[in-house]
Amino acid sequence: MLQIPKGQTTDAERAILRKLRVWIAALAAACLVAGIGIGAMLSRTRTVALDDPAPASAAQIARAPEALSASFAEIARRVEPAVVNIDTVSAAPPQTAGKDGDEDNDNDDSDNPLLDMLRRHARRPSRGVGSGFIVDPKGVILTNYHVVENMTSIMVKLQSGEQLRGNVVGTDEETDIAVIKVNAGRDLPAVTLGDSDDVAVGDWVLAIGSPFGLEQTVTAGIISTKERQTDPGASFRRFIQTDAAINRGNSGGPLVNMRGEVIGINSQIATSTGDYNGIGFALPSNIASSVFKQLMTAGKVRRGYLGVFLDSVRPEFARVYEMGKPAGAIIKDVADAQGPAAKAGIQTNDIIVEYNGQEVGNAQDLINKVASTPVGQTVPVVYLREINNKLERRGASITVGERPAPRNSASLPSDVEDQDGKKLKLAPTDPNAKAAPKSDRPALGLTLSELTPQIANERNLKGVRGLFVKEVDQAGIAFDAGVQKNTVIERVNRQSVSTIEDFERIVNSLKPGDPVVMHVAAYNGDHVTQTIVQFTYQ
Repeated sequence: MLQIPKGQTTDAERAILRKLRVWIAALAAACLVAGIGIGAMLSRTRTVALDDPAPASAAQIARAPEALSASFAEIARRVEPAVVNIDTVSAAPPQTAGKDGDEDNDNDDSDNPLLDMLRRHARRPSRGVGSGFIVDPKGVILTNYHVVENMTSIMVKLQSGEQLRGNVVGTDEETDIAVIKVNAGRDLPAVTLGDSDDVAVGDWVLAIGSPFGLEQTVTAGIISTKERQTDPGASFRRFIQTDAAINRGNSGGPLVNMRGEVIGINSQIATSTGDYNGIGFALPSNIASSVFKQLMTAGKVRRGYLGVFLDSVRPEFARVYEMGKPAGAIIKDVADAQGPAAKAGIQTNDIIVEYNGQEVGNAQDLINKVASTPVGQTVPVVYLREINNKLERRGASITVGERPAPRNSASLPSDVEDQDGKKLKLAPTDPNAKAAPKSDRPALGLTLSELTPQIANERNLKGVRGLFVKEVDQAGIAFDAGVQKNTVIERVNRQSVSTIEDFERIVNSLKPGDPVVMHVAAYNGDHVTQTIVQFTYQ
């Protein structure tokens, strides 16, 4: 810095120099502050560019849990008044005859006090607890069928503590839904059924009910998945899966979205202990809504019916049959000879690809379409039929019948689910059975014999042609694919097999990754049914 020698300046000049130094110092301080500010801005800009295009402020982050908690609290406040506790009582089991032939009674003398106590205890009515929710202010309540099944007394407890007797309006076993009604003499708080198709995996939900009888219990979780099937024999139960805690007593309670709408009825849990293990299932509200309307108007649910057993066209089948894509429903068996499908000329092994002008995606899709069709309505269908080793496209009109009451699913042939299998070997245990030569190639793990007249008579398989399955190795592909013992393999990849040599020729031509489609016949205790097994050769 330039300095003027001391003694050569006037008082005025010295005053000017002092002011100049003050301004220089102020300017330097201002530059320092500005530099710090710019540096902070540049630093924050770099962080934004690297981490998050629009980060929340610290205040917003701090408030997020509080906002979510407040949302839960508000939803619970709005929905809980419509959630009810359901106490049920079933009839006592019938009395057993006493030692003198008379019916047992509590006054019987016995030399064993413990036996007397157990006898009296066994005759007590059984009690249960469940949940439900009011969907109509007039006291109409939705719950699960299994909550009120075979119950002689139903008591409904409101949030206010008031207890009212419930009467069953209607039930639907196939969807596990029941409608009950109470008479309160006034309008009751009710909830709104939302659109379950609108939910997405990851959405927050609340489960409300009475686990273990603990009324008005609220738990939170997310939607884990949609369209979950827990029982292959239950065609009309496709669940919303959630990790919101659901326990015994929660059955029939609502699963609620963040708008306070009911999007499911809590129905099942997956458990190894009998209690909550982190996985619960709720029947979607759209299914419940449809069933509810029919129960309220007709007292029962009427579903469309074709009278056939179905399987889906999977990639293996589509490749073997040279279809453009894996879509359609295969007629495994025309179970009802007088049913709608049979009357329309539909046959076993036909493939329905269109129903009422809509493409059929798979067997479940066709089941849903038929079930939702009004009974008595005539609809056009398009199907493929194999003629001279080619699939011909045909059409028919089917007058939809009414689905009969559910049958015991154990008597019905089960659908086959594709699984990646394990390698297995042919190892005959019967003197009439033959095995493929030993090799390093993966085999199907089947012990087969030719279907002799004696076996056909013993197994009620008259008129069937093919190879009889004597044994199935549980370690391998065929077992995993669904091939069962005492069935008959009629065709493999569109080729008939009547000898072991026919079967070996086809199997030996397979390479890993090739599709395999087997047509299998079996006697189900009533008649011979057809099953189609589809898998990939490994």
